[in-house]
Amino acid sequence: MKRFYLLALSLCLYGLCSPALAKNMAVDLELVLAVDISYSVDEDEARKQRDGYVAALQSKEVVDAIRSGPHGRIAVIYVEWADSAMQRTVAPWTIIASKADADAFAKQVHDAPFVQGHYTAIGSMVERAMVLFDVNHANGLRRVIDISGDGPQNQGANLETARQRAAGRDIVINGLPIISDQQDPWRPRVKVKIDNYYRNQVIAGPGAFVIPARDFDDFKKAVLRKMILEIADNTPHSAIGNGMRP
Repeated sequence: MKRFYLLALSLCLYGLCSPALAKNMAVDLELVLAVDISYSVDEDEARKQRDGYVAALQSKEVVDAIRSGPHGRIAVIYVEWADSAMQRTVAPWTIIASKADADAFAKQVHDAPFVQGHYTAIGSMVERAMVLFDVNHANGLRRVIDISGDGPQNQGANLETARQRAAGRDIVINGLPIISDQQDPWRPRVKVKIDNYYRNQVIAGPGAFVIPARDFDDFKKAVLRKMILEIADNTPHSAIGNGMRP
């Protein structure tokens, strides 16, 4: 019993579980919020990303969407990622079923210290998210990885393999690409239309979609819209998914 307790405690310390989740708890959605903090994102831009998610989580629209589901609750985790060794849990798996739950989770996101990574390893983040789903104790009707970032993959696990594995497990990957003119010093100078890159090479699964943000100042509006769509899940489903919301 003591060994089991220590193992459970270790998992929670690494952000793999939360005391708020009862084993096999039924939820409408298991949602991984995966946010890029590679060197192309400075601290001010990282704060704008966080502020966008905090505002969305605390919004009446998102809370109403959560409460309107069959179970009236979702499980969510907030992870910041960069290179293959950098997927940092900022706020662990938590059940959100009320405004108070959403506010408490948003506060964890807001208050966490900022830690930056180097490269952009989207495939590694997808692989990590699949592990996070396996250990969260929730039993969701849907599983979604919500990836936001401003550049293409340049390091880490093979992205195409990861997205195909996710699609094979009925996990949806949605994208929130940030169209930024800033040059990442860790990324070769290549011209990539990041919204098309996310649409063609990142998103996957039934009904997957992309909502681009024109810049970091536009991020708050884009993430609010994206989260409402993910929670409501009124999309027509497709196989691998390469849609873009209007």
